[in-house]
Amino acid sequence: MATLEATPAAIGLRVRSLREAMGLSLRDLADRTEVSAPMLSQVERSETSPTLTVAARIAAGLDLSLSQLLRLDESDGVSVVRRGEGLAGGAAGSGHGYEVLTPPLPGQRAEVSWHTLAPQASTGGPDDPPIHEPGSRETALVTSGRLRLLCDGVPHELAEGDAVTFDADLPHRFENTGPRDARFVAIVAAGLRRS
Repeated sequence: MATLEATPAAIGLRVRSLREAMGLSLRDLADRTEVSAPMLSQVERSETSPTLTVAARIAAGLDLSLSQLLRLDESDGVSVVRRGEGLAGGAAGSGHGYEVLTPPLPGQRAEVSWHTLAPQASTGGPDDPPIHEPGSRETALVTSGRLRLLCDGVPHELAEGDAVTFDADLPHRFENTGPRDARFVAIVAAGLRRS
């Protein structure tokens, strides 16, 4: 059977870091891949190089393609998103627009976005459910204007230069309480908070 050309150390380190970033135990990954936990442990400890079949199963269990797992589709490890090239969002007429600034890379557990809120606009409605996965944390930095964060029903007033970090799996929204556009940068780290 063919084995991979990448070094066992590089493969093992990548598998382990991706598995841990997803909050999976070896047993969890074994269940998702149909590769035994002892074999996964040997791969992670660089004691063996997986066959292409085993590597493909591991990649699928980590929600990646084989080339993503092996970083065959990446260049030098640097991704630049130029101004205006991010993924744009926001409902028309809502007064809330945003641009996701992080590229969709495998294993990415954080997202950075740039938001603009018109006067009296908000990022969501009072009864909207949380949109982030359990355990997520968000940090927002107000770059201009004034904002109110309503997190789990509690208001927090924010001015230019203020930063706030909160559990993003709670119901929350930002409101522009000022007379001009408010802008902020948000960083959401997915599923990292431990109970």
